[in-house]
Amino acid sequence: MIPKDILKQVKHIEIRATRLVNNLFGGEYESVFKGRGMEFSEVREYVPGDDIRTIDWNVTARSQHPFVKKFVEERELTVIFVVDGSKSLQFGSSDKFKSSIAAEIAGLLAFSAIKNKDKVGLLIFTDHVEKFVPPKKGKSHVLRVVREILFYQPTKKQTNLRTALEHLYRILTRNAVIFIISDFMDQGYEKALKILKQKHDLIAIQISDAREESLPPSSWVAFEDAETQETAVVNTNDSSFREAFRETSRRHQEQLDRLFQLIGIDTIKISAGSSYVNPLIKFFKLRERRKH
Repeated sequence: MIPKDILKQVKHIEIRATRLVNNLFGGEYESVFKGRGMEFSEVREYVPGDDIRTIDWNVTARSQHPFVKKFVEERELTVIFVVDGSKSLQFGSSDKFKSSIAAEIAGLLAFSAIKNKDKVGLLIFTDHVEKFVPPKKGKSHVLRVVREILFYQPTKKQTNLRTALEHLYRILTRNAVIFIISDFMDQGYEKALKILKQKHDLIAIQISDAREESLPPSSWVAFEDAETQETAVVNTNDSSFREAFRETSRRHQEQLDRLFQLIGIDTIKISAGSSYVNPLIKFFKLRERRKH
């Protein structure tokens, strides 16, 4: 049975997401994503002026006459949320964990999708695929997706994004818009990301926390890795340690930015202590300009 506090959070997300979709994101979502995909309809005989790139060579060879493939605009999209369920998301130095923010963002985008009659699916991963909810339409289904993100208790603690990406590549038969919501504290997924991008529209939503980027001077502090449970006691008054900590974080971010740029993946960066509305608006405006 789902606890009352979880149901309360789901209701809060529903109310907030519905308001934002109606006031800000409904039109932006449709203009950015609608009309992006084409699906095969039929073949017909080639007529002068047809694009030779649409020739169906298999049918042409069998019939001894040139035939072309005919495509129509996809009537609906499939939107998949790939959500990091590892322990590193169960962290927040402000008033919310990164996992709660992930649920809110997924809820907002999911309500935008169903307003446009698109299908919504969910994959929760740790170091393996924890749960997959097949894409469906409708408000009740979106509320289930939000509940799963908030309430699902992963069986593992660590992160393996590669496993999730490879799983999606195997099971998705139609083109999809895939939002990957994670802090991307992982490695070894680069090839799988590139392969999946060849078939689908990928958007990376990176959720970070200020305390993962820099530390304030304090005293001796015990740190525990949430995923491995390894502990270390460090002196945060040591300026050289704080600088090394910042530099490590900065290098990781630079590597991540280069990877996304190289593969051609748009990134939405969300800080746990700030509003996610403006970064989402910026993303939609960027996509809209690029489309035209």
